[in-house]
Amino acid sequence: MSDPIENTPNEVPPLPSSFSLISTLGVIAMLSGLLVVLVYEYTKPIIAENQRIATERAIFKVLPKATTRLTFVINQGNISLADDKTRGQLIYAGYDDNNQFVGMALNAAEQGYQDIIKLLYGYQPETGCITGYDVLKSTETPGFGTKISSDKDFLANFNCLDAKVNQELTGLLNVIKTVRHGTKQNPWEIDAIAGSTITSNAIGRMFNQSGHALHPIIANHLRQLKTAKQSKRGNHGQTK
Repeated sequence: MSDPIENTPNEVPPLPSSFSLISTLGVIAMLSGLLVVLVYEYTKPIIAENQRIATERAIFKVLPKATTRLTFVINQGNISLADDKTRGQLIYAGYDDNNQFVGMALNAAEQGYQDIIKLLYGYQPETGCITGYDVLKSTETPGFGTKISSDKDFLANFNCLDAKVNQELTGLLNVIKTVRHGTKQNPWEIDAIAGSTITSNAIGRMFNQSGHALHPIIANHLRQLKTAKQSKRGNHGQTK
């Protein structure tokens, strides 16, 4: 007679060694990192091209009289012709069909309610007026925050926002600032959007900072900017 079958408890498989776990995690991390790098390298030129197209459209939106433009780079207070792939602080000069200077398109950025707001704005150095802008990036709260692109009363601030340079050509003649809705008294003040104080204040700060940094440089090189298209015949320009 055979022995009865003994009931043995389920055996627990041995745990993998620490070396095996670390090796597996290392391989997964390496593959994940490689995938991130590959995706970044693949999308980088696509993103750059989309940004270039957005900037191109914005230039001609804020300078409606322009049909061509030139790109300049600022370096230690001087400016020189450049292309859109040049690194550094780029500014854009617009020209009409007769190669006559019609204004500047300049970048500005500032922290808003949720994230950085980036604009491209039109500037007329001969009158000292900021004459409108186009939003390149904004993730502000839908509703009040996004009214910077649609609120007619707010946009009216930029029919001619005073951004004149002082006599010393060292900064703005007046500080550009946002004031409480309905209290604007001076042409360098921005009448805020009711209920959107943070975003409105960000717009005022970015124009004041950009104006102090860029407008004096433009004033010092205005003759160069006005004649660059005629002398270069648009070799570095872009056509609308």
